[in-house]
Amino acid sequence: MVSIVIPTYNEATSILDVLDRLQQVHGDFEVLVADGSSTDGTHEQVESMIPGFPRSLKVVQSPRNRALQLNDAANVARGNTFLFLHADVTFPANGVEALEEALKAPSLIGGNFQIVFEGDSPVEKFFNWAYRVRRPFGIYYGDSGIFVRRAVFERMKGFKLIPIMDDYEFVRRLERAGQTVCLEPALKVSDRRWRVQG
Repeated sequence: MVSIVIPTYNEATSILDVLDRLQQVHGDFEVLVADGSSTDGTHEQVESMIPGFPRSLKVVQSPRNRALQLNDAANVARGNTFLFLHADVTFPANGVEALEEALKAPSLIGGNFQIVFEGDSPVEKFFNWAYRVRRPFGIYYGDSGIFVRRAVFERMKGFKLIPIMDDYEFVRRLERAGQTVCLEPALKVSDRRWRVQG
């Protein structure tokens, strides 16, 4: 089983859409929302979805720190593979099936998904090009759906509790730990953060 872990902080306006889309995903998985003590009702929104959600769905509350949130959720997850998804990506319906098929190769320890940024401006086109160019060198980030076998994650002792770039630091260690892969179908990444924050 795959444990999909979604870190959140004040995502009340988007988390229901994220969970609605995950209901269309095929395969054997559970969903854990790793909430960093949101103040806008994010965890209450998730809890309202639990009774009608077609798979196991739970909220894991932690202090606000993405690495800590991800580690805390992984500690209570039941899957033998962890998939870490940002709350602003659209995950394809056959994504879990693609992941499960790839992990039939015993030498594979994890990896990520190809991504496509929303929009059609020169900026998004550049981001899409840059991501594809960098991935063969083992350079990717949390917005691309990092996944890892549970045993490998535990051996690596999870994410380091650093304030930023915890995803990139984890990827550098993952790439040194064994064989990884970049999967299709691609995730669709929202442009909301870079448009607001640069």
